[in-house]
Amino acid sequence: MTTETGTMGQGSNRIGHVNNVQYVKRCIKKRKCRRIKRSVPVVPMALQELFLSCREVFKGPGTIPLPSEVDKISRILDNMKAEDVGLCSSLQFFKPNVPVKGSPRVTYTTIYKCANFSLCIFFLPATGVIPLHNHPGMTVFSKLLLGKMHIKSYDWADQTTNTDDSAPPCKKRLAKLKADDVFTSPCSTSVLYPTTGGNIHSFTAITPCAVLDVLGPPYSMEDGRDCSYYKEHPYASFPNGEMALTKEEEGESYGWLEEIEMPENSHMDGIEYLGPQIIEI
Repeated sequence: MTTETGTMGQGSNRIGHVNNVQYVKRCIKKRKCRRIKRSVPVVPMALQELFLSCREVFKGPGTIPLPSEVDKISRILDNMKAEDVGLCSSLQFFKPNVPVKGSPRVTYTTIYKCANFSLCIFFLPATGVIPLHNHPGMTVFSKLLLGKMHIKSYDWADQTTNTDDSAPPCKKRLAKLKADDVFTSPCSTSVLYPTTGGNIHSFTAITPCAVLDVLGPPYSMEDGRDCSYYKEHPYASFPNGEMALTKEEEGESYGWLEEIEMPENSHMDGIEYLGPQIIEI
């Protein structure tokens, strides 16, 4: 997904985290100055545990976490709350009656990023959309922290849309529908893999949402993990020729995905992460 780095403006337009209380040195006139100790920031145990587990589990491009490792990270995320990353439902952004001016634009913030994995939060205003896109060579955990959203996802079918090597490549490929449901927080963590689990997905916010994503490895154009976008077409829209579905497959849902240029609503604004900071041990 394409992002645009920036800082949200001051006031009500800014997505705020729960502010940390800061203590300052204060001197009283004609009296001896007294130094007040600064409080030591406390990292929520769940966030720190997530970071340490990701550092252990994600071993770099070309690797997929073992089932036991997937279970470990999923359990941590399942128990995480919005407050663990400095958010709460009382923030102005998450109030459902707040009108959205203009086209709702998605914003994101990065908690941590390295070559092997990244921890990000995506903020979707009501009716905001992250269009259908893929995650090449990546394992992604998604935890809906706040809000209600519709998620639709696909995996590529085993068949190819073109068996004639002399013909130009076809941009439409057959894909199997994996999910087409509405999710409300709190809910279980979803996991997608390089070729399974709904690697190609879209998010549509019904109410203002916050989604915590763990991506391993993160997107990287230099390493060939750029993001591609797709347009859906009903299965019946195009003849399938020799690729007719088997009896077992006829009960499944399929569609054609056409790769397209980057949609206008795929651009995002980056904001500073103001929540609890991870401690690198």
